[in-house]
Order: sequence, then C-alpha cells, then structure tokens
Amino acid sequence: MKNILVTIDGPAASGKGKIANYLSKKWKLKHLDSGVLYRKLALGIIDEKINFNLDKELKIFIKNYKFNSFKSQKKLRTEKVSKIASKIAVHKFVRNHVNLFQKNFVGRFIKNHGFVIDGRDIGSVVFKNADLKLYIDVSLVNRAKRRYKQLIDTNEKSIYAQILKEIKLRDKKDKSRKISPLVVPNGAIVIDNNGKFTQTIKIINTLISKL
Repeated sequence: MKNILVTIDGPAASGKGKIANYLSKKWKLKHLDSGVLYRKLALGIIDEKINFNLDKELKIFIKNYKFNSFKSQKKLRTEKVSKIASKIAVHKFVRNHVNLFQKNFVGRFIKNHGFVIDGRDIGSVVFKNADLKLYIDVSLVNRAKRRYKQLIDTNEKSIYAQILKEIKLRDKKDKSRKISPLVVPNGAIVIDNNGKFTQTIKIINTLISKL
C-alpha cells in the first residue's frame, strides 16, 4: 500500500486519539496529534508564566517556541492545560504556527511513512487533499462520560456535571470561532463512534483497505 495520509476530525472527547493510535499501529502510520501540540504550547505558557491574555506577550512566546516532540504525556491531559489550550487556539497566529509545523513535518517524511493525523481542522484546513478524511461523531453525553472516566483514571478530581458543561462550551467555541471552525470536512466520511470501539475500527479498516 502506498504512503497514505488519513485525517481524523471531530469534537472534544470523541475518541479521535484512540482511533488514530490504533490505526498507527495497525497500518504502520506515523501518528500526529494536533491537540498535543496545542497542549504543549499551553504547558509551556504555564511553565514560563506567560500572560496569554496579552497578545504581544503570547505572540513572542509562540514565535520562539519549537516543538521538540509531539508525544502525549499525562501532564498534558490536565483540565488546566486543556482550558488554556482551548483559549489560545482561537488566535490565528497560534493556529498558523501549529499548522505550519504539521505541514512541514509531514512534507519531510511522507515519502517514507504514511500518516494519521487527528484534530479539529485537519481535513478541513491543514490537509485538504488527504487520501481519507474521517469525521468522528459521538453524542455530548457519551463524550462527557468518557472524559470523566479518563480524568478519574489519571487520579484527577473531577465532577461529571462540570465536565459535561465544559465540553458543551468547548463545542460552542470550536464550531463558532472565526478561524478554522470545527466542521465536517468536504469529502469526509462521518463515523458514528457511540458504540463499541471494535465496530468503529472495523468500518475504518475497511475504508483504508480500499485505498
């Protein structure tokens, strides 16, 4: 099979990362999680005590920030990091920085490896010509339950009602922002991920096998 590029878009806590991780191993694709990149920026802001509410200060930080890796870590999955990542993601200069890194990284390695990339504007903005574009659809309630379990499993105190409220707010922000709003990308196949994971990946594996 040729070196394919698969994009996975969808709302918060829809299971994009889990699906991408599976496909990475199954089809020997490099996995690039755009959410991790925004979270790394957020963690850097926390560590360096950057006032991200001041555009000038944030722009200087973003301009000088270099992604030295894109692997996920537990410390990137806290609610504090998530909230800051969500707030800075509305800025065009932040999204441009992340998107440029992704395009350059894929451009350097696509000849040697296929890629699976997940996020909220990957198939709609960053890689419009992907070989396969997926959009993961999951109900708000199921996403809140999964996010709540994820936080509990990492020993982070959490309240389900608050998680539900925050994800609902995140959806509103993602879909209404002026820069790269969350949409179903043109040509994307909508995947219902409300059921069992095995059912979801069976459908996606069939799609990939036909490329």
